[in-house]
Amino acid sequence: MSFMALMVVIVYEARWVYPEIQAYFSQTGNLTGQQLATRSRGYLQGAQQQLLGEQPFEADSIQTIRINLDLAYGLLDVEVYRQNYSCTAPSLQTINALSDRIYRGTVTSVDAASELLEPIDCLTRIEMSQLDLRGMAINAFSESTRRHNQVVTYSSMVIFALGLLFWVMHERQLRRAERATEQTLAWMERAMRDPLTGIGNRSALQQEVMAKEGTSLALILVDIDFFKQYNDSMGHPEGDQLLRCLASLLKDVLGEQATLYRLGGDEFAALLPCQNDSLLGDYCDRLTSGLRGADLQHPAHPDNKGVTLSIGAVRFDAREDAFPLAYSEADKALYRVKSAGRDGYEVSLKG
Repeated sequence: MSFMALMVVIVYEARWVYPEIQAYFSQTGNLTGQQLATRSRGYLQGAQQQLLGEQPFEADSIQTIRINLDLAYGLLDVEVYRQNYSCTAPSLQTINALSDRIYRGTVTSVDAASELLEPIDCLTRIEMSQLDLRGMAINAFSESTRRHNQVVTYSSMVIFALGLLFWVMHERQLRRAERATEQTLAWMERAMRDPLTGIGNRSALQQEVMAKEGTSLALILVDIDFFKQYNDSMGHPEGDQLLRCLASLLKDVLGEQATLYRLGGDEFAALLPCQNDSLLGDYCDRLTSGLRGADLQHPAHPDNKGVTLSIGAVRFDAREDAFPLAYSEADKALYRVKSAGRDGYEVSLKG
């Protein structure tokens, strides 16, 4: 009975557990480093197709192009890429700068599409590298497991010891797979967060809107006035500290119901439930009052003020097709505030 039981265990391990371990090791169903790069490249190629279309600089096309660039930026802006691939940082700079130039209309569609070739090439290299590393690891693990199964099959004199050893190895691999899953989930979480302030990034904002489909939401875009002058005067470390202070201020003023995001540079966004435009105006009033209360100094402010903000806000119903329009309206409202002299807010009624 003991011998038969051990043989059943060996057959089970050889026929079922090995594929199961291989599935754990490959992390099937989880978003891998290669898949992040693939998706980022897809967004860049989508932006290229828009740029090379018949009317690339219509308002809707520009918005679609910028969203594709923002999503590509968020998926590429991963610490492991920055550490292991030297082309990551230049590619992020190219994407970020190109998004602004497209918005300002200071670049032709052909030039913009050409500038995307370098980031796309960088992402392709990352994809291939990630695939190679993954394949090497899986092949090495598979070969090791096959050799072990052969030893178990032909070593009948030590069948009990080998069976026990394989069970121990199986349990160890299960624990490794669990740890790997936890690490992957943690890595994905970090990929959706801004490393400087700890709040969400552009990709996280898009996902949060989709998760709240059907809800009446407020989108508030916040931009620090004359932030470049602040950096030039105080230095980038102080500029980074100001960004962290603003993230903390937004959280304190808007409360736990608000989800915060840093969209890049000195631009922030807040997403929170909102049933009417009057309440949205109250949120903006609270932000401006909270900033005045914080009394953050800005030695290089052209108007001899402390730190001031330009704020654009809109209320909308969360739907996949409604968010790009809402974002565009909030962005336009913010830039109208800037054009009018900054240090204020505007609530768009077109959400």
